[in-house]
Amino acid sequence: MKALRNSWTTFGLAFLIMAIFMLFIVTLKGQHFLIFSFICLIASMLPFYWRFETRDIRAREIIFIAVLAAIAAVTRVPFAPLPSVQPTSFVIIVSALVLGPESGFIVGSTAAIVSNMFLGQGPWTPWQMFCWGMMGVTAGLISRHQWAQNKYLLCIFGFVWGFIFGWIMNMWYFVAYVNPLTIKTFIAAYVASFYFDLAHALSNVFFIFFFYQSWYRIISRFKVKYGLLATEDEL
Repeated sequence: MKALRNSWTTFGLAFLIMAIFMLFIVTLKGQHFLIFSFICLIASMLPFYWRFETRDIRAREIIFIAVLAAIAAVTRVPFAPLPSVQPTSFVIIVSALVLGPESGFIVGSTAAIVSNMFLGQGPWTPWQMFCWGMMGVTAGLISRHQWAQNKYLLCIFGFVWGFIFGWIMNMWYFVAYVNPLTIKTFIAAYVASFYFDLAHALSNVFFIFFFYQSWYRIISRFKVKYGLLATEDEL
C-alpha cells in the first residue's frame, strides 16, 4: 500500500507541475513560454526517474525494459508515413500493464527519444517523452484492477489516451507557433488536430483489440520465467 501511495503521489506531482505551467501560460506576458515549458516538462519527469532509480533493480531487468523501449520505438518508424498511427502507444500500454507504472514511464519516455533519432529530434521530443511516459504510468496504475484485463475496456482506455496524447502535444505547438495566444486561437489549434487525434485513438483500439492478449502473454511469460521486476507486483 505504501508503494501504491508513492506511485499516486509521483503521478500527482507530475500533473501538478504541468498544471502550474498551464496557469503561467494563461497569466504571464512575454516571449519565453517555450523555454518555460521545457523547464516544466523536465521537472515533471524527474519524479518518475527518481522513483525508478531508487528501486532495487537488477541489470537484466534494465535490459528487459530497454528491449521493450526499443521495440516500442522501432514499431513507430514503419508507420511514420501514416499520420498519428502509433503502434508505439500499444507497446507502451501492454508493457506497463505487465510491469507497472514506473517501468511503463521509462518505456514510454525512452521510446519517444529513441524513435526520434530516426524520425527527427526537435522541441516536440520532451513533450512526446512526457505524453508516452504518462500513458505508461496510467496503464501501470490501472493494471492493479481486475477490469484492466478486459480487452474492450482497454480499447476504451487506448481510445481516450489517443486524444489525451494529442491534446497535450498541442500545447507545445500552441506556445511555439501560435500568435497571438488567445482562447480563439487555442480552440482553433485543437479543432485542427481532431483528425490526427482520432487516427491515433483508432489505431490504439485496433492494436489492442487484435494483439493485446498475445503480447500480454509473451511479456508476462518473460517476467515470470526470469523473475523480472517482481517488486512492482507489490505496488
